[in-house]
Amino acid sequence: MKRCVNREFLFIVAGGVLLFLFFAANIFFGSVTVPFGAVCSALTGGDCNEVWRVIIVDTRLPQAVTALFAGAAVSIAGLVLQTLFNNPLAGPEVLGINSGAGLGVAVVTLLAQGAAVTGAMGLSGYLATLLGAFIGALLVIAVVLSLSSILRSKVYLLIAGVAIGYLVSSVISILNYFATAEGVHSYMIWGMGSFGAVSVAQLPVFVFSLIVVIIAVFLMVKPLNALLLGDAYAVNLGINVFAVRVALLAAAGLLSAVVTAFCGPITFLGLAVPHLARMALGTNNHRTLLPVTALLGGAVALLCNLICQLPGESGLMPLGAVTPLVGAPVIIYVILKDKMGR
Repeated sequence: MKRCVNREFLFIVAGGVLLFLFFAANIFFGSVTVPFGAVCSALTGGDCNEVWRVIIVDTRLPQAVTALFAGAAVSIAGLVLQTLFNNPLAGPEVLGINSGAGLGVAVVTLLAQGAAVTGAMGLSGYLATLLGAFIGALLVIAVVLSLSSILRSKVYLLIAGVAIGYLVSSVISILNYFATAEGVHSYMIWGMGSFGAVSVAQLPVFVFSLIVVIIAVFLMVKPLNALLLGDAYAVNLGINVFAVRVALLAAAGLLSAVVTAFCGPITFLGLAVPHLARMALGTNNHRTLLPVTALLGGAVALLCNLICQLPGESGLMPLGAVTPLVGAPVIIYVILKDKMGR
C-alpha cells in the first residue's frame, strides 16, 4: 500500500514538473525571438523593450495560462464522461458535446453578425458566446443521456454520438449559409481553435469559471469511484445515482462549453489524456486519477500550443491541426490494446 501511494505521489510530482517546464517554454519561446533577460525583466516588471513586454505579458503569459486551464478542463471532462458512460471511447468530441457547443456559438455569431466571436462586443460578447455554448452542450448531453438508457451497447452509443455530431454540424452549415460574410469568417477563425483568443481582460472570467467547476468535480471523487463498481453498489453507499449523474454531466458540459466558447473546438485531448493518466498510474482510482489527468491535460495542451509556434514569423499553425497529432495515436493504441486483450 505504501509503495502504491509513493508511486502515485511520484507521478503527481512528475506531472507538476512537466507542467512547469512546458509552461516556462511557452513563455520563453515563441514565433518571435525574445532574449532570455528581456523575458525575465518583462515578468518581474524591470526595464524592458515595450514591444517585448507586450509580447510576454499581454500575449504569451495569457496564452500559456489559457492552455494550462483549457487542457486540464477538457481532460477532466473526458475522464468524467468515460466514467459515467463506462466507455473508454467516450469524450466531448465523440459524443457530440463539442458540436453542440459549436452550435450555440454559431447561433450567437449569426445574431451578432460575427461580433461576439471576433471580440468586437467585448466581454459581454464572450459571455453571450459562453451561454450559447453551454446551452448547446447541455442539449446534446440530454439527448445522449436519453439514448444511453435505451442503447445499452457501447458501440451503438458511440455511433449515435457521431451521428448527433454530424447532425449538429449540418445545422451549423445551414446557419453559416444565412450568416453575413463577417459572421462566416469569424466562425471559421474560431473553428480552427486557438489558446490565444483569450485576452488579459477576459482571462479572469475564463479561469474562475473553470476553477469553480473543476473543484466541484474534485469534491465528487467518492461518487465517481462508486460508479465504477456499478449503480447498485453506489446506491448501497447511500449515493443518489441520478442526481450525481446529472451533476457530473452538467459539470462536463460546462467545462467543455467554456473551453469551446473561448478557444474553439479542442479535439482529442479530452479523449486521450485520461488514458495517458491511467497508463501511467495503472489505476482507476479517481482520487489520484483526477489530479494526474488535470496535470497531464495542462502539459499536453501547453505542448500543443508550443508546436503551433514552430512556423515562426511565417505564422501560427491552427490548434485544431496539432491536437489530433498528439491525441489520435493514443486512441489507436487503446483500441488495439482492447482488441488484442480479447
